[in-house]
Amino acid sequence: MRYGTVVAAGVMVSATLAVATAQSALVTYPEHFRSWAHVKTGLMGPQSPGFGTFGGFHHIYANDKAMEGYRTGHFPDGSVIVFDRLESHDAAGSTTEGARLSIDVMSKDEQHPANGGWQFERFLKDSHTEREPNAEFKAQCATCHTTRKDHDYVFSEYRK
Repeated sequence: MRYGTVVAAGVMVSATLAVATAQSALVTYPEHFRSWAHVKTGLMGPQSPGFGTFGGFHHIYANDKAMEGYRTGHFPDGSVIVFDRLESHDAAGSTTEGARLSIDVMSKDEQHPANGGWQFERFLKDSHTEREPNAEFKAQCATCHTTRKDHDYVFSEYRK
């Protein structure tokens, strides 16, 4: 019985360490990202097949390290790119922004070599803590971004 107790305690410690490691690898909310460099803005309207998933305004921001990546083609460790997605509203020929739908964050941490070191996170609406609950979301991001491996996994390009 004593051996079983030691094994059970070891399993609990291992599980706790695994959870702590996964938690420390979480991408943090990018405070003050709107003061970073604005890379570009796009608008995906209702005519687009991707509107249901990605419709609305897309504002892309990059921290200083990510801007180095846009200039050189290699994004260094610590690069963070934010994809700020807002509703779009059309009225009388004018398209305006609505409520925030999500903030998608790419953060490069070379200690996690999968996906070129990029980690992905989605924060819902205006929340700094509420994350995308779909566990497959990050895997889908990584799979899609591998198509841009030749551009260090980044879709957006900085227009000079």
